[in-house]
Amino acid sequence: MMILRGFILSLLLLPAVQAAEVPRAAWDDYDQAGDLARLAGNESESMRFQLLLSRLREREALWLPFADALEAFGQARYERLRPLVLERSVSELQQAVAAGRMTYTELATFYLYRIRAIETDPERYLNALIALDPTLLDQARAADWQRARGRVVASDSLFGMPVLLKDNIGAAGMPTTAGAVALRDNLAGDAFITARLRESGALILGKANLSEWAYFFCEDCPSGYSAQGGQTLNPYGRLQFGTGGSSSGSGAGVAASLAAVAVGTETSGSILSPASANSVVGLKPTTGALSRSGIVPISATLDTPGPLTRTVHDAVILFNAMAGFDTADTAMPLISDSLRLVYRQADITDWRLGALVQFLDNPLYEEALGLLSGAGSVIAEVMTPAVDTEGFGRLLGAEMVRDLALYLQQHGAGNLPIDSIASLRRFNEQDPALRAPYGQELVEMMDGLQLSEAEVEALRQRLQDAARQALDRLFVDNDLDVLLSINNRSAALAALANYPALTVPMGYEEDGRPMGLTLIAPSFAEQRLIDLGARFEALSQARRPPLSYQ
Repeated sequence: MMILRGFILSLLLLPAVQAAEVPRAAWDDYDQAGDLARLAGNESESMRFQLLLSRLREREALWLPFADALEAFGQARYERLRPLVLERSVSELQQAVAAGRMTYTELATFYLYRIRAIETDPERYLNALIALDPTLLDQARAADWQRARGRVVASDSLFGMPVLLKDNIGAAGMPTTAGAVALRDNLAGDAFITARLRESGALILGKANLSEWAYFFCEDCPSGYSAQGGQTLNPYGRLQFGTGGSSSGSGAGVAASLAAVAVGTETSGSILSPASANSVVGLKPTTGALSRSGIVPISATLDTPGPLTRTVHDAVILFNAMAGFDTADTAMPLISDSLRLVYRQADITDWRLGALVQFLDNPLYEEALGLLSGAGSVIAEVMTPAVDTEGFGRLLGAEMVRDLALYLQQHGAGNLPIDSIASLRRFNEQDPALRAPYGQELVEMMDGLQLSEAEVEALRQRLQDAARQALDRLFVDNDLDVLLSINNRSAALAALANYPALTVPMGYEEDGRPMGLTLIAPSFAEQRLIDLGARFEALSQARRPPLSYQ
């Protein structure tokens, strides 16, 4: 408990860092060699990056479409709007617009101005984005026009809110790259969830950086790296902590207030990991709760999109805006059409919560259990069930071989240099220094797989049955409502069992590293996670914004 309180006290005693626009010359003089040299001595091997910046694009190209608007906006207006926007929830942003304190166009321009300021600052850049939607301000002006003509907007609506999409999610007008050179010209259309967001009136801000190919690409590459976006950095410790992955840019971008909310995707840990690493809320829904159509895949069995936000309420708002039944996604049951979450402060008296014994010596976990117990919940100590996951990587590989080829056929642009995993391997081998600087061992593994459809199905069934039976038994035998874990430590088990999970900021270690409390419940029990997550968030009030991004 003292670790958390001591770190929070240190946060409160330090002055807020003022964000100012950085002169272009400061970025022009930046040389990543110095930072890479310092990282070479990092005690964590995963932080010894070989590259920081993308070799594929000039950073200035991101904001060229907005040059005139940003010059007219200026630092003075940015400072005026800062208290209305930074760390504000969707409801608070909507209230500010409703009160006439700002417009949706000003809100969108604020984010653009902030993104440019941070991403051209050698001391603060995060490489959180790959692309900005050139139509963003047109979208915002249209939202203002509708509101001025009487459109009623609820405080829990995404109407007019800038949303950042992980760059494996299709959005018309921007390439959908999955971070890869091979997809740099993949001008695919809207994914199903993107179309749903547009229908809700949300503004598509741009594309977030990610671990290339959703981190199913290379064995020893750092999480958060892609050829398109470079190395995503953590706002709580840029060259100190990893961002988690693969939805690294979504997590870092929301943590640093570069967007109102962001969308990530998960196969096994790719929302939970960056959410916990960047001290934000991450919801990994049941596969089948949200559509995957138009999203670059790994596994049709396990893939799902989900929200990354600063609050549980915002996660509910974003989830509801994406929800809907997609006839093209065979993983979706009919209940998906009416599946909606409700934000509320539920009574958790007598809820039985499973506390994993291997984490009981963690002070932050211990404090979280104390808060929930104090609110009336019953804490039951349980052991993580033993599950044989041998073959998990081969299952993901076999499904990606099948599902990527299908995506490229159904959604890919017509001029792409690849149509399969085999052609991806050959494409990268033509220029490995640019296209696969950390190697492509998992692509090579996939290209060498010799599994029949029947063998893949048998492997899937064995792994899923084992995980589901183990978690079902754990919940039944202990009469559990929710299982409590840390960060993404139980992600693979939850993924294979198709149990949804919600990560909520839990606090910070002595060195400032964020930690998340991860809640796990049976399939389609997302509302149970939201109820407990909202209650824990209110009890703990653990999240603090990163100091250098206030």
